[in-house]
Amino acid sequence: MDKKKVAVPLVCHGHSRPVVDLFYSPVTPDGFFLISASKDSSPMLRNGETGDWIGTFEGHKGAVWSCCLDTNALRAASGSADFTAKIWDALTGDELHSFEHKHIVRACAFSEDTQFLLTGGIEKVLRIFDLNRPDAAPREVDYSPGSVRTVAWLHGDQTILSSCTDIGGVRLWDVRSGKIVQTLETKSPVTSAEVSQDGRYITTADGSSVKFWDANHYGLVRSYDMPCTVESASLEPKFGNKFIAGGEDMWIRLFDFHTGEEIACNKGHHGPVHCVRFSPGGESYASGSEDGTIRIWQTGPLTHDDGEAIPTNGASGKLKVNVDEVTQKIEGFQVSKDKKAEEKEESTDV
Repeated sequence: MDKKKVAVPLVCHGHSRPVVDLFYSPVTPDGFFLISASKDSSPMLRNGETGDWIGTFEGHKGAVWSCCLDTNALRAASGSADFTAKIWDALTGDELHSFEHKHIVRACAFSEDTQFLLTGGIEKVLRIFDLNRPDAAPREVDYSPGSVRTVAWLHGDQTILSSCTDIGGVRLWDVRSGKIVQTLETKSPVTSAEVSQDGRYITTADGSSVKFWDANHYGLVRSYDMPCTVESASLEPKFGNKFIAGGEDMWIRLFDFHTGEEIACNKGHHGPVHCVRFSPGGESYASGSEDGTIRIWQTGPLTHDDGEAIPTNGASGKLKVNVDEVTQKIEGFQVSKDKKAEEKEESTDV
């Protein structure tokens, strides 16, 4: 009797609390990289292709809600419940700067030209920090109508978008004037907003719906109802013909962009899926979950006769690294110390 073939992900261990954000770098001369944010307060950098751990950024004192890498994957940024956004050297793991806020930072994003960092959070203020003058006061964009959940840059850094935790819609702001120029209307709060690699689409997840918007004219291009409440969605970057979504039912589904038909359903997480992202070449995609793991799934025909996951060079306790498989990015990167994560973040985990 034939066993049904199921996809086998690479499983990346290391976080001791839920994984709440993932971000892939573009392809660089050293390959591409994956950074993850977790409520354990320690963002982690990995080889984007193999999932192998490269290093851990140590310094936050509360849950980390957001993380990103700049265009060249030379710097990382993170936003935290400790009321700071931090900039890190992605080669050494050193903290380069800490930007103080008055409340929890839920979202951060590097500008495409890597000169600025955009942040948002519970304060309902969007801030733009000039990374060439990190000690200067940030520019504050017009007050957001709600607590900020997601932020992103588009249109060659001429426009920024944000969504809110407590009200529906995505607002687009003109950077020059600091005013809202358009609102993409949704029934539920938008928990994930992604600008496609070619700049054509904005992919949003709200409630049990995934929507695709024209990033230039702001019209709704596609809207698909999902089988459950989804927290995150991502469009395949190379051909734009598939998308993924993950949410409360713990499964990661792959869909046809043009028809909305489900192509694959990947099971393996043991808790709700908080974030999904395609790799920059579209050959794989990653998911982060309440269960504290990251799973990297192959988009293509990679199958296996049973559902046992393939563990990667994980991180547990003292972190190890396979020198042969990691680029020069590992050199000088501080190794994570054993953490008392449960004790130190309860006061700031929201």
